[in-house]
Amino acid sequence: MNRLYIGMIISLFLHTLQGQNKLPFAHIDATWQNGNDRRDSGIFNIPYFTPSVLLDINYTHSLNRPIDNTVIGSTALARNNEMQVSGLHFGGDFNYKQARARVMTQFGTRSIVVPRNDYSPYRGQYELNNAYRYLSEAYAGYHFNKWYGINVDMGLFMSYIGLNSYYQQENWEYQASFTSDNTPWFFNGIRIQIFPTKNLKIEPWIINGWQSYGKFNSMPGLGGSVMWMSNNSKIKLVSNNYYGTDAAGLPGRKRFHSDNSILLRYFNKPEKRGLSRAAFSLTGDIGFENGAGVKAFKGDSSNPSQHFMSAMFYNRLWFYKNKLALTFGGGYMTNPGRYLVLLPTGQASALPLATDPTKTAGAFPFTANPGDQFKGFDYSCNIDWMPNQSITFRLEYVHRQSSVPYFAGRGGVTSPNGFTTQTLPPDWRPDLVKSESRIIFVTLFRL
Repeated sequence: MNRLYIGMIISLFLHTLQGQNKLPFAHIDATWQNGNDRRDSGIFNIPYFTPSVLLDINYTHSLNRPIDNTVIGSTALARNNEMQVSGLHFGGDFNYKQARARVMTQFGTRSIVVPRNDYSPYRGQYELNNAYRYLSEAYAGYHFNKWYGINVDMGLFMSYIGLNSYYQQENWEYQASFTSDNTPWFFNGIRIQIFPTKNLKIEPWIINGWQSYGKFNSMPGLGGSVMWMSNNSKIKLVSNNYYGTDAAGLPGRKRFHSDNSILLRYFNKPEKRGLSRAAFSLTGDIGFENGAGVKAFKGDSSNPSQHFMSAMFYNRLWFYKNKLALTFGGGYMTNPGRYLVLLPTGQASALPLATDPTKTAGAFPFTANPGDQFKGFDYSCNIDWMPNQSITFRLEYVHRQSSVPYFAGRGGVTSPNGFTTQTLPPDWRPDLVKSESRIIFVTLFRL
């Protein structure tokens, strides 16, 4: 998810460079990019602090019509056929001389949906998933006036793996493709941003692990991002790579992941009332786990294959001086071992119980054993109305398909009547199906 926040980076440098004119990416128009802030300017001019407020409100209707209204396999959606506040974020950027900090809160359904697959809080004491749940970003650091800037930050920050931004206000599509939805949304650790030229960012990470508040084993996660943008604002290239041990209690199992994207703006006439802009993004991921009973590729019955391969493509067309936009695209994923699949909820959940991590939360869990196969594809189309740079109204159609029963069917995943209060009959099972189609209406606001 390339969650680089161009507007925020520029704002930080304007405060911290103390008169320097060497601003990375300041000459580049990044407002068109998938995964970036589309605003060309902020409205606040407050010394030492730049506020930020984001609201994400959605309504979605699944054609499967599950009786418990539960959405399966999404980090954007939680409930069907109901108006939901998915995200309320407020906070901002603090700057004093070369000291810097950013704090953004996180309320709404995303505070439950995003952290749910993090097993690390089950190691040791204190409930980290509750302690951090209401924060999307919280870090502090220092800016060094070297080259075009060096930032050293420590804390909780957004991941870049998978191209999409943590904040839906920055994405071309609302329901992310499998490539983004099944890769991390946050990191907890140390981030170093190095800008050797005005077009290039090199960013090493030393973190607790793959979307984990704590550490699964003794080894930290290691990785980094390299990003380059052309002077003419038409091309963006980004490569993100990760290595760590993220299987709970299995330090011998190593994980590697490589995520690579290209974005190209191939038409730009912002004054036009017809087609005013056009661009596409293409992302490809490859990764694997190896050791402690699994092999990356060409596994066998004793050491099954465990890898992740995916790709996604989106094309976006803007109209009427960039006030309207049409986006279409989709993607494909294969993940034998299901180690990155977002696990179903309810009685199909394979997540540990809070009261007993040795047992699964669901009575009939969706398995994620070595060698278990999972393949999926998706496609979507949406239309955006953006009357100004602070608000977006989006109508989106999405279809998702899987090789095994995975999405919520008509019977839902909670109980025969859809309520958690009903005792489960012995012959009842969660209703998982291989496909779903849905319509989403979203209001996205930011200041």
